[in-house]
Amino acid sequence: MYAPPGVRTDPAIPVPEMMKAWVLGDPEELKLVDKPVPVPKKAEVLVRVDAIAICATDLDVVSSGPPAMIQGGTPFNKNFTPGHEYMGTVAALGPGVDEFRIGDRVTVEIHAGCGQCKRCRMGMYTSCLNYGLNYGDVDKGHRANGFTSDGGFAEFAVNNINTLIKISDDMSDEEATLVVTAGTSMYGLTELGGLIAGESVVVIGPGPIGLLGAAVAKALGASPVILTGTRDNRLKTGLELGADHVVNVTREDPVEAVRRLNGGKGVDYVIECSGAPNAINEAGRMLNRGGKMCLAAFPHDPALIDVAHLVRNNIYIYGIRGEGRSATHRAQAFMAAKRFDATKIHTHTFMMEDLPTALRYARDRVEDAIKVVVKMPRRAAEQELRKAS
Repeated sequence: MYAPPGVRTDPAIPVPEMMKAWVLGDPEELKLVDKPVPVPKKAEVLVRVDAIAICATDLDVVSSGPPAMIQGGTPFNKNFTPGHEYMGTVAALGPGVDEFRIGDRVTVEIHAGCGQCKRCRMGMYTSCLNYGLNYGDVDKGHRANGFTSDGGFAEFAVNNINTLIKISDDMSDEEATLVVTAGTSMYGLTELGGLIAGESVVVIGPGPIGLLGAAVAKALGASPVILTGTRDNRLKTGLELGADHVVNVTREDPVEAVRRLNGGKGVDYVIECSGAPNAINEAGRMLNRGGKMCLAAFPHDPALIDVAHLVRNNIYIYGIRGEGRSATHRAQAFMAAKRFDATKIHTHTFMMEDLPTALRYARDRVEDAIKVVVKMPRRAAEQELRKAS
């Protein structure tokens, strides 16, 4: 019986002593194992994972390690469970927790800073200076589930209360897993200034963050919102999510097209979500003087940047990590209010035991996969039973 000292449970949501979890061995090696159910400490809850979306960063973690950092090094062969874009049900409460109740449906954000370092005290908890130093001891150090502490490719996960957002029953499990993606886009726009009503925005790269970046920008009142990319079907999804114009960069010069669509002048903001080698230079030339760009992608190789152009034109560059400034809360509020339909980027669903296949679909874009969601068999059975009744 799962009954750690000081932890509150409820028979309505039974918690076993052991759970199924995927752990990372060597690069590209995931193994499904039995693992002890984790115990929430002060200001933490145990979440029964119901569904989890796959992020491109998960693929990087599984194949090469960074940005995951366990015990100050790579995450391989350390009994580490990746995965970070999950939602679920509160199954147990750590000592003193009264902000949530057992049975609450929640979605999560990734980062809970240590709360003690200089950056955390500034509110920049996704830039916590203790990042990666705490695996196995979260009493002091940064918790980033799926990166520095165990994540959601498991039946249960522990979360700090500051990383949880309550969701209503009319939001599906699949949609709830997308709050993190929308939150990253929201964070980027927040760092660019936040008040973008009537401002012009370009989003480079129609991946999940880029597509929801266009949706969030439009929901915040930006005009026009221009999305650039290479795949017509993804650009079409961008139009459905609120983009005013799309540009296929394989058929026309993106800088010239953006300026033409914006009345012959540069735009106010660019959100760069592609990680392409020349994207920063293109973004700089799309911007008006004094414009701002947000870098939301992880490029795999160093890029040659025309710094002189950026300096001469007083262009500001912001790099973001994750979904800071409580951006997930604002993104979830927009989604609950139906300001945009994030489910348009959800294309495939797999069961948890089929995680390797799900990862392959996401990595190789099989059947033009955009966002792949993995569900627990128990949860899928519950929902089928509900539909039948």
